[in-house]
Amino acid sequence: MLSTRLITSPARHAVTTTTSKALAHTDIQFPDYSNYRRPSTIDPKRKNIETEDQRKVFSYLMTATVGAASAITAKSAVTKMVASLSASKDVLALSKVEVKLNEIPPGKNAIIKWRGKPLFVRHRTQAEIDASTNVNLADLRDPEPDSARVKKPEWLVLVGVCTHLGCVPIANKGEFNGYYCPCHGSHYDASGRARKGPAPKNLEVPEYEFMNDETIVVG
Repeated sequence: MLSTRLITSPARHAVTTTTSKALAHTDIQFPDYSNYRRPSTIDPKRKNIETEDQRKVFSYLMTATVGAASAITAKSAVTKMVASLSASKDVLALSKVEVKLNEIPPGKNAIIKWRGKPLFVRHRTQAEIDASTNVNLADLRDPEPDSARVKKPEWLVLVGVCTHLGCVPIANKGEFNGYYCPCHGSHYDASGRARKGPAPKNLEVPEYEFMNDETIVVG
């Protein structure tokens, strides 16, 4: 008996190869950035070291320019800020006080509130003027002639705050018949100069001016 065997062989697969071909496009226009480049770097054939000095000068110049512009801008901003913080006219008006001198008799000391501090306006007698004038400056811890502290001999204007720790002195008291600070025992004469005790400086003389013979404006 004969048997028949069918022998099958694997199918052969064909390999297809695709070949691509690159074409040269010689008509493409490349952008020109010459207008944006520094003159020293336009030539592509020049070595980097040959243009180093020129590039440094350009960089330094740009840095200095930007720095100067920033400084000017900052100054302008600060000036505007300071101007906005300046006191207005009504506030400045409150910083001044007008004192009627004809209301203060000789030998008396008026106390007026000024900028939150006591202001002393003293109508000095001739005896007080003489005593304040005839003082040896070498004996003073804060030497200052009486003439430098008054604009008119009969009128003395002071800030009534002790130069030791800020207490308010009492007028017409103390060993020199001027001012006496009860807190720590500082003595001032009739010119407001420190004469005894811990006070290191004379009483402050504020800015003031005579409007006429009967009126002064302090501040």
